[in-house]
Amino acid sequence: MIKKSAFSLLLVTLLAACASTPTKTAATKPAPVENMTQPAAATTGAAPESNTQATALNPFMDPNNPLSKMSIYFDTDKSHIKSQYMPIISAHAQYISSHPSAHVRLEGNCDERGSTEYNLALGERRAVAVEKVMEADGVPSSQLETISYGKEKPKALGHNEAAWAQNRRTDIDYLSK
Repeated sequence: MIKKSAFSLLLVTLLAACASTPTKTAATKPAPVENMTQPAAATTGAAPESNTQATALNPFMDPNNPLSKMSIYFDTDKSHIKSQYMPIISAHAQYISSHPSAHVRLEGNCDERGSTEYNLALGERRAVAVEKVMEADGVPSSQLETISYGKEKPKALGHNEAAWAQNRRTDIDYLSK
């Protein structure tokens, strides 16, 4: 009888231990994931107290700042920069030229239509078009590099005009500041 009671008590204790779940505390919450799609600006070392302060410290995160726009979009089979993107390119050029440690890669991209060779050449023309505007705005060529990914790095998956329009672009990728 004592053995049955002891066994029952042990079994109940084990089941109770398995059923309990720890409560979430500040120490068990996962760390926030840093957004790696946009560069981080230098901070003063103080943690921002609000999103407003964070965007004031980081113009790349402020949706009202042209520096937060990191892609220049093109029409089908074109490498001509539309006038609506000139202020964005100029803002980046001003930032880059005023930060001598900044180094940027201009990544030309295309939609999935066309041959690999054609799209690589078109992607290169798109990246070079943005590079020329930045250099005209005073950015030293030593701070810029171009590359073409052709159709190999789509932003949007899909086989329709909406996806293709997002993939016809040059991305501005800050490698260092």
